[in-house]
Amino acid sequence: MTQTKNLEVWLRGPLPGIPPLLQPVAHALLQAREEVENFMQDFSEDLLWERPAGVASVGYHLQHLVGILDRLFTYAKGEALTEQQLTYLYAEGKPAHAKEHAQDLVQRFHEQVDKALDQLAQTDEQTLTEPRQVGRAQVDSTVMGLLFHAAEHSMRHVGQLLVTARVLRDKAHA
Repeated sequence: MTQTKNLEVWLRGPLPGIPPLLQPVAHALLQAREEVENFMQDFSEDLLWERPAGVASVGYHLQHLVGILDRLFTYAKGEALTEQQLTYLYAEGKPAHAKEHAQDLVQRFHEQVDKALDQLAQTDEQTLTEPRQVGRAQVDSTVMGLLFHAAEHSMRHVGQLLVTARVLRDKAHA
């Protein structure tokens, strides 16, 4: 018998308290968190803002993971972004403004996933097709569109983070 902790999150079964239609979102966010936490253990601070071949840095991806979840889940609630959220957005990827260490950024992502899971648990499935507007241009979406995009967008950045971090680690050990 396979131990459940070795399985990807989606194969471990339903998450208590999360509505059935939102299980894939929760699974993806928890998978993203596990992968980031596992891969970022002992990551060198010296490499956090390196941009091999001009790609986004590991630091940027960590900041963006926090920010994008916060922003998309805010839109899903039907709310506009705050000045604090906009300030965070404009500071993403700028090491001069980033005073946090790699593990601080990982912890912030962990906490943002917890906030997202709390919001998912409180989301009524009957509201998933309700319209929502995104950004200053007020682009049309839905609650479900925003929540699922948050999950897939997070996984995309986790993949980019993992590749960039691996390249940097290999280069540092060469």
